[in-house]
Amino acid sequence: MMQAMATHGDALRRGLGLTDSVVIGLGAMVGAGIFAALAPAAGAAGSWLLLALAVAALLAYCNATSSARLAARYPVSGGTYVYGRERLGAFWGYLAGWGFVAGKTASCAAMALTVGSYAWPQHSRVVAVAAVVAITAINYTGVQKSALATRIIVASVLVVLALVVGVGVFGNHSAATVLPDRIGPRGVLQAAGLLFFAFAGYARIATLGEEVRDPQRTIPRAIMIALGLTLALYALVAVAALEVLGSSGLAHAIDPLARVVSSAGVSGLAPVVRVGAVLAATGSLLALILGVSRTVLAMARDRYLPGALAAVHSRFGVPHRAELVVGAVVAVIAGTFDLRAAIGFSSFTVLVYYLIANVSAATLTAAENRPARWVPLVGAAGCVTVALSLPIGSVLSGLAVLGVGAGWFAVRTHR
Repeated sequence: MMQAMATHGDALRRGLGLTDSVVIGLGAMVGAGIFAALAPAAGAAGSWLLLALAVAALLAYCNATSSARLAARYPVSGGTYVYGRERLGAFWGYLAGWGFVAGKTASCAAMALTVGSYAWPQHSRVVAVAAVVAITAINYTGVQKSALATRIIVASVLVVLALVVGVGVFGNHSAATVLPDRIGPRGVLQAAGLLFFAFAGYARIATLGEEVRDPQRTIPRAIMIALGLTLALYALVAVAALEVLGSSGLAHAIDPLARVVSSAGVSGLAPVVRVGAVLAATGSLLALILGVSRTVLAMARDRYLPGALAAVHSRFGVPHRAELVVGAVVAVIAGTFDLRAAIGFSSFTVLVYYLIANVSAATLTAAENRPARWVPLVGAAGCVTVALSLPIGSVLSGLAVLGVGAGWFAVRTHR
């Protein structure tokens, strides 16, 4: 029997259908990742960039399948925090929730800093904090309004990326340069980890499980549709970027997709691409704050976080205190830390989160609609391998924060 199920008074409204759920997933995936991760991934993998994309996609598929089956089995807010608790025990659920909140809070700050860097580079931190305040205000007034805002943002970003693909495929390719062919397996895996950062948003649908109508059908379908659309788009963008810039030019580009259209001979589209990057990062920030606040809600219900954070607004039907606290923490991080540190730390902790999700999915029975046996096994092994291929600083800082969380769990359990 599941623990700490929502009571009638603090349950969230089930107002999201398939379309809104897919759009929220697209808004989380088709965001700043494709604008920011492509260049460092090319620097790590070189001409093997598409192989790294395939590895990231396989890992995302396994994680998505495991998450979808678990979300259908446990259609409440919390994601892997709930799955790990129910399938593996309280500690593993707690560790997943702690890792998700820590890692995705850093992701929120990274997205906010991306907004600032593209919108007004000279005052990027001020813009980043303002973006966090604005998104928190949108989320506070209700998830339906958040879904509508995400729909508008996703549509705009998809148009921009379609322009990049069209110009890149049919434009001038004379500027392409190639990195020396010295890339090893670790470089491909590190690039896969960077690219996985751009895929990771599909689980945002699962964390909204308590607000989705007919979750047993809607959640698995929404995750698969959003993931498939995102993979196809990313592959087209990567091919266009490699055609125009080559692996070397792509690796050294600060604004790679703007550079693609400029080098392809249509420099007038570069400002449009920059606006698209701002919209993409804003969409990701919106979906991320939604997911983090719902996990905080679930953990607060179980008293792993202060119980006051479990409050649901009587008018808007959202966890308003959790959203305000998350927004405040993200604003502080965005105002004090840099983009690269936020992304590296987030990647490691999120991969640990999905490791627990895959292990949880492996315990499902046939009667519980378990995935194929190989899916959670490949997913778990991939999470470990890719996480340990990240820069050592990211690995050590992630382990340190997870260790702090484990220590707090031990103290709380002892008390």
